[in-house]
Amino acid sequence: MIGLFGALAMASPGLAQDSWYPSKYGAADMAGAVNNLSPEGVKRAAALVKTGKVYALGVPTGPETPVYGDRKYSIERIPAPGQPLPAPVGESLVTAYDEKVTTSMGIGSQMDGLGHLGINHRYYNGRTAAELNTEKGFGLDLAGVPPIVTRGVLIDMVRHYGKPPEAGKAFNRADIQAAMTAQGITIGKGDVLIFHTGWMAKASTDRAAYQATEPGLGLEGAEWLASQGVVAIGADTIALEAIPFENPNRPFVVHQALLAKHGVHILESLNTAPLAADGVKEFLFVLGQPRFQGTVQVVINPVAIR
Repeated sequence: MIGLFGALAMASPGLAQDSWYPSKYGAADMAGAVNNLSPEGVKRAAALVKTGKVYALGVPTGPETPVYGDRKYSIERIPAPGQPLPAPVGESLVTAYDEKVTTSMGIGSQMDGLGHLGINHRYYNGRTAAELNTEKGFGLDLAGVPPIVTRGVLIDMVRHYGKPPEAGKAFNRADIQAAMTAQGITIGKGDVLIFHTGWMAKASTDRAAYQATEPGLGLEGAEWLASQGVVAIGADTIALEAIPFENPNRPFVVHQALLAKHGVHILESLNTAPLAADGVKEFLFVLGQPRFQGTVQVVINPVAIR
């Protein structure tokens, strides 16, 4: 998102510094809404498994993966294609490949950490940039987030609207509640909520539009969902929230509300189509994200089990 920030730098001073911190989880808290996870929630979620069918929600990450802004991915295989092969080692004739990857952690299916977007250089629980970004590391990195095993809920917005929603369409409380009622689903404390918009299909037909615009969550909807105690919110879009933004002078307010104000993690570019095609509404959600120290976002492959 950094490339866009330069263009928007003068658009608005950002959200006002109001009473959004300290967090309801305590002034010292660094975890956010993952505090709502519990062993009891894991057991309830495990009971949702009826067929044993497993869905990979992650998409492959590679040089051709659609990206937000100017993010890049490159990989160097060792030895490189066409290079001389090293001699086998030992009597067992061991040979091997290695690699060197240079990438943003925000390419493909990804998880946004609580230090990814802030409000006027303050991040979750009011932490300042100086407090977080130090020579010793980053204070809100994703290495400290525990595995997320809980109930997952899919809200099919294509079904709700009768067609894939258009770019800029914002889902707010009334639409979200209407979709849940019609689809016979509820959300609760500790859940992971995922929207199916059908937008990912556009990646193969209009890549430029897919990368720059999308339907998605609106600010009022984000605030309401956070109040329900959800741990994370995701979608089959690159940036979760509606773009063009609801207010062009207030970019990424959904990210600010969820990450900075409420400590709710964001999951982006999830492959929701198989779940929607099978009519899956709730499932066991499993995410053991990589524990790279110092990252504010990370590539993921969550799993849904029904």
